[in-house]
Amino acid sequence: MTSPNPLPRLNPLRESSRALSKRDTCRLCGSSNLDSALLLLPTAIAGAYVTREQRGVPQETYPLELFLCHNCGLVQMLHIVDPEVLFRNYNYFTSSSPWLVEQFRNLADELLALVSPSRESLVVDIGSNDGSLLQHFKECGMRVLGIDPAQNVAQLANGRSLETLAAFFTSELAEDLRRRYGSASIVTANNVFAHIDNLADIAEGIRLLLDPKGVFVFEVSYLVDLIQKNLIDTIYHEHLCFHSVKPLAAFLRRHGLELIDVKRIPSKGGSIRGMVQLAGGPRPVDPSVTELIQLEASLGMDRLEVFKLFASTLESFREQFRKSFQSLKKRGKAIAGYGASTPVTTLIYQFEMGDVLDFLVDDNPQKQSLFSPGYHIPILPSQALYERKPGYVVVLAWNYFQPILEKHEAFAKQGGHFIVPLPVPMVF
Repeated sequence: MTSPNPLPRLNPLRESSRALSKRDTCRLCGSSNLDSALLLLPTAIAGAYVTREQRGVPQETYPLELFLCHNCGLVQMLHIVDPEVLFRNYNYFTSSSPWLVEQFRNLADELLALVSPSRESLVVDIGSNDGSLLQHFKECGMRVLGIDPAQNVAQLANGRSLETLAAFFTSELAEDLRRRYGSASIVTANNVFAHIDNLADIAEGIRLLLDPKGVFVFEVSYLVDLIQKNLIDTIYHEHLCFHSVKPLAAFLRRHGLELIDVKRIPSKGGSIRGMVQLAGGPRPVDPSVTELIQLEASLGMDRLEVFKLFASTLESFREQFRKSFQSLKKRGKAIAGYGASTPVTTLIYQFEMGDVLDFLVDDNPQKQSLFSPGYHIPILPSQALYERKPGYVVVLAWNYFQPILEKHEAFAKQGGHFIVPLPVPMVF
């Protein structure tokens, strides 16, 4: 295996192999013809925000390195943090995002119109979180079942009368579910299909569970958007795969499934929503599948050179931030960060902001009073921008820059500046 020039390494916290394993074959095709495509700085687990009592305990950092499979084209992480460490206690709830809840409602309506299932048909959501998507299906008369390994969010969903199993989805579980509940007319997996190491077993499970006329729908971040928009913050330990259409379509065919439609959607900075049926199912394949495969080929998504150029771009961003922050600190300027989501951890580590940011603010009350993974930066309500008056705010939740700017116009009028790190660093 060969490695491109990495970003300069910074590891302020100890790194450990505990809870870490590494595979040596591609998740989709099993090939060992893999090369390192992008080597980033090790980070703490991105969603592992800690309480005041826990902040004195050092957190492990783990490798972040992407590999390209020369056989099928999948871009993936081979270092795997134990899923029990990542997912058994999860601090993100989909119901906390009104925008996402509305998106789920629209998706449920779209799928019901497409499939036209009979009343009381089964809908299964893999990685169902607190049941926000299933809630809409239930309101439309469907039987619903959630599968999520995070015990705390499964408990919350069950408390909302949305039956949810605190488990990892497997082919064995799928067989059991089919016996107990019957086949599913709709199976969904939103932003979880990239989180799973044993995708072959998941595909087998979906094939076993799906009704002959049913559909499986998934959303994943799109590799094309990651590269074109510099979406470095989508790279963290939960995301084992960075999907493109060509490898996915071939993988699904090998498991008796057929990718029949792909839509590019704006979520997570740029994602795809794929629709799948059993091989030979009743629906024709939409031209979008071939069109995106051709787009990926034209952009070289299966060539190492593309990722070396991406690494060079990220390094230039990091150097730009380093110089800017040094200058601001020399002038005595306080710098805050806006946002405390999972992707924020990647930005803080890769752009070396851990020793620069005086505090973070977040509008989610569940995050306030916690401390960031690894660096343990305090998280405060956004009112702190007016009380502490930092000169600059790095909008780590850059996807939401416009509503943040509108909400805090008064901060800007008082002389405050906003720094937006992605897709291209800018100061407002």
